[in-house]
Amino acid sequence: MKKLIKYYKPYVFSIIGIFVFLFIQTMTDLALPDYMSKIVDSGIVAGDNHFILITGLQMLGISLLGAACSILVGFLSARLAAYSSMHMRNDIFRKVESFSNAEFDQYSTASLITRSTNDIQQIQMFVVMFFRMVLSAPIMGIGGIIRAVSKSASMTWIIALAVVVILGMMLILYSVTMPKFKKVQKMVDRLNLIMRERLEGLLVTRAFIAEEHEEQRFDTANRDLTKLNLFVNRAMVLMMPVMMLVMNCISVLIVWVGSHAIGAGNMQVGDMMAFIQYTMQIVMSFLMVSMIFIMAPRAAVAANRVAEVLDTEPVIKDPKQSKPFLPEKKGVVEFKNVTFRYPGADEDVLLDISFTANPGETTAIIGSTGSGKSTLINLIPRFYDVTQGEIMVDGIDVRQVRQHDLREKIGYVPQKGILLSGTIASNLRYGREDADDSLLEKSARIAQATEFIDTKPEGYETPISQGGTNVSGGQKQRLSIARALVKEAEIYIFDDSFSALDFKTDASLRAALKKELGDATVIIVAQRISTIKNAEKILVLDEGRLVGMGTHQELMQNCDIYKEIALSQLSKEELA
Repeated sequence: MKKLIKYYKPYVFSIIGIFVFLFIQTMTDLALPDYMSKIVDSGIVAGDNHFILITGLQMLGISLLGAACSILVGFLSARLAAYSSMHMRNDIFRKVESFSNAEFDQYSTASLITRSTNDIQQIQMFVVMFFRMVLSAPIMGIGGIIRAVSKSASMTWIIALAVVVILGMMLILYSVTMPKFKKVQKMVDRLNLIMRERLEGLLVTRAFIAEEHEEQRFDTANRDLTKLNLFVNRAMVLMMPVMMLVMNCISVLIVWVGSHAIGAGNMQVGDMMAFIQYTMQIVMSFLMVSMIFIMAPRAAVAANRVAEVLDTEPVIKDPKQSKPFLPEKKGVVEFKNVTFRYPGADEDVLLDISFTANPGETTAIIGSTGSGKSTLINLIPRFYDVTQGEIMVDGIDVRQVRQHDLREKIGYVPQKGILLSGTIASNLRYGREDADDSLLEKSARIAQATEFIDTKPEGYETPISQGGTNVSGGQKQRLSIARALVKEAEIYIFDDSFSALDFKTDASLRAALKKELGDATVIIVAQRISTIKNAEKILVLDEGRLVGMGTHQELMQNCDIYKEIALSQLSKEELA
């Protein structure tokens, strides 16, 4: 929790107000038994109705004051917890946005969702309980002891006995529940992970008739979490009846000891009643603390999990002093002896790659599955940083410029087309909010997307569901390509973005790109020879090494790997 204190510093005046109102509320609670003692010992014994009325009205006023303070404490503590949690969630979201792929490999998506929702909720509940209950517990406990001793010093051993019993119970409960709370949050992560996989892979599950297997897998995780929650909740529930038993036993003991003191003339009935109430207040103060002790372990685990994300430093950072791009090298992408190894891996994925992609040209990358094609292009926008060597964009090492400035120059289309909930227009404007309708239409036309957009009654305002599930794979890819084109970038990267398109659409799209993109640098990763056949430069990768570079005709003559790939897809006549 210490790492998260900064979220509560802006609300110091609210915290001071909580302290003040809690103090007044607790003082009113401590004052009432004394007034009750006066009514019993003075008013009733003397038969003074006027004294009873005046004292009763004073008690009513004190009670109303205490109730008002209690309401204000509840309001301020709830407000403080809600707003601090809001800022915490914002910071986690911003932190996650700054993560590179290396950090995403460290945390699962399900875990990040749990940490930003369930974990912060646990912290918020703890903060509310802390300010509403724990802060008043020491005041009530100490004040109750002082008042109780003033009524009867000879019976203070009863209070000591009650405190020892309660502390013993709290320590036992804490030692039992703390390890379980750590497991609970991990099990929530696992349940969210299974649920996410189940929903995302629903079609695959149905295709392989694996519903029963997935149900059993989810049921196992669900039962494990339920069993652990039941254990923890039973331990918490057991606390209350035991505490009530202790309180009732203490009350009986006070009455028994007090009755002998009253019989001996050493104590008055009102004082004994006040002593019982003060003792109950002392016990209640420890009960409040025990409730927090029950919540604290889970909140502490949640706080550590949240702090773990907030303290994670992204591997990829902006330089302290960004260098300006060189205008004379606008759009030029250079790889200089680039070697890359994934964090924690034992072997290099790319080894000593060097090439230059020039403006106005199409640079294509081809190779077998696992040869490092996608990894190579992911280094350009700095999704990962090179292990050795340099990647230059506009004549400057990509590590010497701000990530925002670098990515502003790039129109990127990932291998898997991803659309966001909204409309077709909002998705196309995702990288450029000020894009006008004519630019949207032009980009959609180049991407061969107008043929299905124009058939929809709402056109560009057609709703897109989360993940683009209401459009086909080919339509999703074309919209992803159009979204990149709307940026009117200097450099376009297409990571196997034409795989879901039929040959006719693929050919039309490539022809439109060649005609419309002008001086832009185009880098294409593809599996089809037909897609890259007319590229000005083709790179051939094999197990992370650049084994061939040149035009289609040149590679057919001097690169056996390229020739093998080409002949496996097209006939010699088609390749001519």
